[in-house]
Amino acid sequence: MRFDGHNIHIIESGQDVAFEDTAPPREKMKRSGDSLWRVLSERNINMIAFSGSIGNGLFLGSGISIASAGPGGAVLSYLIVGTVIASIISCLGEMTALMPVNAPMMEFPRRFLDRGVGFAVGWVYCQVVAFANAVKFSYDDTPFGGKTIIRWNIGENVDSAVWISICLVVIVVINFFPVIIYGELEYIFGCIKLSLIVLLIMTMLVFDVMKPLPEAYYTEPLGTQYWDKPYGFFNDVYHVTDDAGNVQRQITGSIGSLLGVWTTFINVMFSYIGMDIVAATAAESRALADSESMKMAARKINIRILTLYALAVLTASFVVPYNHAFINGAGTSVSSRSVFVIAAIEAGVPALAQFFNAMFVLSAFTCAINSLYVASRVLHTLALRGQTGPEFITRRLRACRSGVPIRAVVATAMLMLIAYMGRSGSPGSRLDELSVNCTVSCLIVYATICATYMRFYNTLEVAKMSEDTSAAQAASYDRDSPLYPYKSHGQWLKAFYGLVGSCILLLFNGVPAFLEKPFNVRKFVSAYVGIPVYILLVVGYKFRKHGFRISQWGPERSDDLSNTVQAASEKRRGRLNLPDWGFTRANVEALGHWLWVWIK
Repeated sequence: MRFDGHNIHIIESGQDVAFEDTAPPREKMKRSGDSLWRVLSERNINMIAFSGSIGNGLFLGSGISIASAGPGGAVLSYLIVGTVIASIISCLGEMTALMPVNAPMMEFPRRFLDRGVGFAVGWVYCQVVAFANAVKFSYDDTPFGGKTIIRWNIGENVDSAVWISICLVVIVVINFFPVIIYGELEYIFGCIKLSLIVLLIMTMLVFDVMKPLPEAYYTEPLGTQYWDKPYGFFNDVYHVTDDAGNVQRQITGSIGSLLGVWTTFINVMFSYIGMDIVAATAAESRALADSESMKMAARKINIRILTLYALAVLTASFVVPYNHAFINGAGTSVSSRSVFVIAAIEAGVPALAQFFNAMFVLSAFTCAINSLYVASRVLHTLALRGQTGPEFITRRLRACRSGVPIRAVVATAMLMLIAYMGRSGSPGSRLDELSVNCTVSCLIVYATICATYMRFYNTLEVAKMSEDTSAAQAASYDRDSPLYPYKSHGQWLKAFYGLVGSCILLLFNGVPAFLEKPFNVRKFVSAYVGIPVYILLVVGYKFRKHGFRISQWGPERSDDLSNTVQAASEKRRGRLNLPDWGFTRANVEALGHWLWVWIK
């Protein structure tokens, strides 16, 4: 295999067979047409995925996790759900590394499961959540014996609709920029978020061990007291609350602990959504044919997110107890439920709490930018496949200017108007419903990806043994080959684990709706509406193509393994190979290079 900047060539049976790269090289880019521009570098791709993953699910939601599950239960939840999402990303990363295609989240299900499933996944993947609640920041703990009152008058006195409108306009404008500018902005945003999480971890650790300031709410270092009696590893009391946040009843004991951990799983999954963006940028990556890029990007995002999230929640759990009133729903604003804001205020540094909230606003804003980018690219790919309705609509949605699908961006932005739902309800209630709905949609996609990988794995084995497969092709399908782009050991079991985990979370995520009295219809709908929508999309595709000929509604898949690539060398990036024995300059240089590959 070789790549000449425009076509990827596979050497097969002594012949040079080329297939066209869908995005033009930089020197042949046209201002108008149907093609995206392939200009993003590996560092852009890494930070787009990282920035899209780091949002207010961690910053504002980790306190709710600690309140529901207790300190140990919260950390355990982040680790368990993190392994599920890491398994899913490994599945997606391996398939994308072997066959770099546009919109892999929908293309691979279309190839290996069913064309209707691929169509449904493409539409379900278009989901967005907005940020205005973080601007409306207030903190008043005097009714609970505290001594801090903070109000952002600009957020309190201005209607949320104004902030939502400003946010949407800026988000759309940024997504109109050429993708190379967008990629550089996301790189900056990603670096800021990475620095913020490291700052939060270090700050929480300092608050835990330092001698309290005169303005602090406590007089002795906190240590591990919030993990010891009368607290503990788990929270054994589960609060059943209504839409207004009022506690209806309590469930105690082991059942209460189980319910607390279980509901935390759903909250934690929302924090991890966005890691799959690492594969969504394939159509605009100039390193697309470099299979090592996808391998390293997938592994980096798994390690970075899982490690940082677990450490952030662990250190925060040392400084705020799980029975704190604000993380249990008594806060005066959404941001006042943040365990990091609470920790800063009670440590006697309210100015730092305001800085944290300002960074949370920026974080939510950049996630919305990222969401619009990904959703618009999926819509553009659907249009390229003629799956967006009438031709006059499809023709406009697939049109690009300067490599940006402008009309697809506008159409996707219209879906973001759902953000205005956040103006009603108690603080964060509509945000919670939107986050649950977004999580359910992504769980459907993730379960589909795992099922796709299992079919893909079987297809590789069958194709490798087929008499119609040439020796060169069989070699590219061999997962044991040193040139296979990305092999994760035990990946079939990981796919099964990810599939089972996603399905269990999907089927039982609506448990809180059944615990309320009377039955909460709104929560039930937000928890399960994604499932019938997904089924209707699949059935609608089948009906449109085959009508009432139900006998023809069976699986339609191509099992297409064309356009595979291999690693350029058996010397793989990310592996530490020391050239000498002992402490030598060559070994130090090799170690330094290895560290840089994983850090950059």
